[in-house]
Amino acid sequence: MNYARIAGTGSYLPEKVLTNADLEQMIETTADWIVERTGVEERHVAAPGETTCDLSEQASRHALEAAGLEARDIDLIIIGTTTPDHVFPSVATQLQHRLGCRGGAAFDVQAVCTGFVYALDIAYRFIRTDGARRALVVGADTFTRIINWQDRGTCILFGDGAGAVVLEKADQPGIIDSQLHADGRYKELLWVPAGVSSGYEQTRENAAFVEMRGSEVFKVAVHTLKEMAEQILAANGLTVADVDWFIPHQANRRILSATAKRLGLPEARMVDCVRWHGNTSAASIPLALDVAVRDGRIQRGNTLLLEGFGGGFTWGAVLLKY
Repeated sequence: MNYARIAGTGSYLPEKVLTNADLEQMIETTADWIVERTGVEERHVAAPGETTCDLSEQASRHALEAAGLEARDIDLIIIGTTTPDHVFPSVATQLQHRLGCRGGAAFDVQAVCTGFVYALDIAYRFIRTDGARRALVVGADTFTRIINWQDRGTCILFGDGAGAVVLEKADQPGIIDSQLHADGRYKELLWVPAGVSSGYEQTRENAAFVEMRGSEVFKVAVHTLKEMAEQILAANGLTVADVDWFIPHQANRRILSATAKRLGLPEARMVDCVRWHGNTSAASIPLALDVAVRDGRIQRGNTLLLEGFGGGFTWGAVLLKY
């Protein structure tokens, strides 16, 4: 039986940093209020002309270097993103061209903040069925491009970034299990109301931005993340005590704390980067993973639980041995 393991991780953040003090000059808020409500102190913003593919390329090169591999060793690229460079072609095909590993499958996955978990699950299944030997899996978003900077409920939360992993065929896990879910009933709690086939003409004149009903999203997210964690652990004969590191979507500090509390998981075993990155959508989980790998917290053999929750709603989890 084929398994899949993470061979290397990488991440990238744009150079520009937007602090809470900066936001105080833009909207009616205070730095203390933002920290109290979200835990975010700063976020990174892509420069004019800097695209999701640009961020993805940097994160991918770091992941390849960490894995000790060349781009030609990759035969599958999957990118989770909500903010592609173009309507088409996909970011993944453009990344493939830049890296110079032509010929293998390359495509994007749109599951908003759960995008990386969806992409990792798909790559895992490709490898399990001999569809690929090594996959480059990326979560990347230039989410600030769809933010209304006059909307205090959203502009304080989000930032831009990219994270990547190289997933390769292995003779033992690796990925132990992965589970994906969605429920479209909740779309208007967190969405961008215009798109290519719905309001595109208006969008070209009046930009469409993220709209969020924060308190309702909070309730559903915390309940769903707790249930998802318990479900995937139980399915594999494990408990929260068996998890060395919990790496949830970095939505905001209140969601992270509430989820850990309901799971009975010490926050010391939860990777939390939201203070410095904000909510980077599909990039948040691989960003946090790479940070914890590179600072030495995560070691080979550790059991990790990755969980995503995003607009749609979508949600999912990956349980793995690093």
